[in-house]
Amino acid sequence: MKRFFDLILALIATSILLVPIIVVAVLVKMTSKGPVLYWSDRVGKGNQIFRMPKFRSMSVNTPVVATHLLKDPKSVLTPIGEFLRKSSLDEVPQLWTILKGDMSFVGPRPALFNQDDLISLRTEKKVEHLVPGLTGWAQINGRDELPIQEKVDLDVEYMQRDSLLFDIYILWLTFAKVIKRSGVSH
Repeated sequence: MKRFFDLILALIATSILLVPIIVVAVLVKMTSKGPVLYWSDRVGKGNQIFRMPKFRSMSVNTPVVATHLLKDPKSVLTPIGEFLRKSSLDEVPQLWTILKGDMSFVGPRPALFNQDDLISLRTEKKVEHLVPGLTGWAQINGRDELPIQEKVDLDVEYMQRDSLLFDIYILWLTFAKVIKRSGVSH
């Protein structure tokens, strides 16, 4: 049922967001050097690596680490990067990974391939059995501000409460956070 929900919602979202997707792609290309999309290696279900697209919000030569580990994250943002990140528009290309089945709308956010501490803790707690999500319980309870242990604790709570109604509730709360632009530190 969850996969069917993801497919239908991804198709609807893609059709509604087609014009904004084109506009953002043009703006990214016009305001900075490099490709429109940034593809990052992420850890998916069963700790399998998959490629996740985002609209590029940072300079081409930015180190591949979690944003909070950068010395000065704002210094590597493109001219429209801060807006893309705060509005979460940089995440829209992930509709593709939802359509492919690498991601779901709701689940733990996929770790970067090199976030060994997060991957290890999720594996220990069996969270790696879940399909990663565009948003998740940890996302709406702190997003960039949560320490890794807290993220994983919230991922475990999500795993225990996993249901379509809970996913709809998380999507609603995510929508509210995106509108308020809360929880994004860079």
